[in-house]
Amino acid sequence: MTESVFLTDDFGIKSNMWGGFRCNKGFLILFLVHVIAFQSFIYYQSYKWEELQDKLESIILEQRDVYGLTYSIIKRLEEHDAFTGNKREPVDEPTIYAITPTFARPVQKAELTRLSQTFLHVPNFHWILVEDAARKTKLVTHFLENSGLIYTHLAAATPPNYKLGRNDPNWKKPRGVEQRNAALRWLREYLKPTDKGIVFFADDDNTYSVQLFSEMVKIQKVGVWPVGLVGGLMVEKPICDNVTNKVIGFNAAWKPDRPFPLDMAGFAINLRLLLENPDAVFSYDVQGGYQESEILKQIVSRDELEPLADCCTKVYVWHTRTEPPQLNVEQLLIKKGKRSNLGIEV
Repeated sequence: MTESVFLTDDFGIKSNMWGGFRCNKGFLILFLVHVIAFQSFIYYQSYKWEELQDKLESIILEQRDVYGLTYSIIKRLEEHDAFTGNKREPVDEPTIYAITPTFARPVQKAELTRLSQTFLHVPNFHWILVEDAARKTKLVTHFLENSGLIYTHLAAATPPNYKLGRNDPNWKKPRGVEQRNAALRWLREYLKPTDKGIVFFADDDNTYSVQLFSEMVKIQKVGVWPVGLVGGLMVEKPICDNVTNKVIGFNAAWKPDRPFPLDMAGFAINLRLLLENPDAVFSYDVQGGYQESEILKQIVSRDELEPLADCCTKVYVWHTRTEPPQLNVEQLLIKKGKRSNLGIEV
């Protein structure tokens, strides 16, 4: 009798322990499920916030572009006495659309500043600045906002397989293709065949005389001129016949057999030709140094080129590449978690 009671009690204790264990295990599983659900919710919210933050930042940059452009237009109108009641005779000259690809590097702002100081002196000027980036950067947005120029700000990233490596020479892969084509798309989307314009590819590492832009307004199809300090020569230029005022050859030393042996800074195109030939674009599938020929062969022939700059005897543009700065001390600071430009835009 006594033994039976003990066995019953022992079984009851084990049953209670097992029931309690099952209860605790169920509670633990339920707790872990809630923890995982909460973490997933937090992660999702963080992801959504980052996505929202990116969108807000893009919207803010777009708004700053609008503000900067509005300010520039007002300043230009003030310069032309638009708000004083003094009427000026309208100038029937084409707008010069300068297309400039640019990319982030230590000298970027310095290069763009130098260009903008020249462009400010050019009447009827519209700067199309295209960043090699997936989205517009704060630096370039702020720069344009305060430039005083009429501008369009775009961003078009070069595909990774066409980007130059850190130690690659400039000629290894075509540069500026994506950005120039993005600018051409913008022109074709927003301008009409009746709009008067000249399109010029103004790289940000060149130096331009204001006189060059005075020459461009004469262009009927494609104008050409000499470029200083390029192609291994003091000057690379079309050869002009003084009697006929026609281009009869080129003095290019680098790949002289190109269809149009010109530098990108050595020509400009009447807007009408680009609008009439919507398929005329730059291409990745050409040899190095053939980008100029690629666009020109689609819209013009050699004998249609218009020599400018006093029959190609004057130099108004120079291929002056800025020397990369020596930042070895800055690199040491960065390794220590410091920067000389902390909180300062350079």
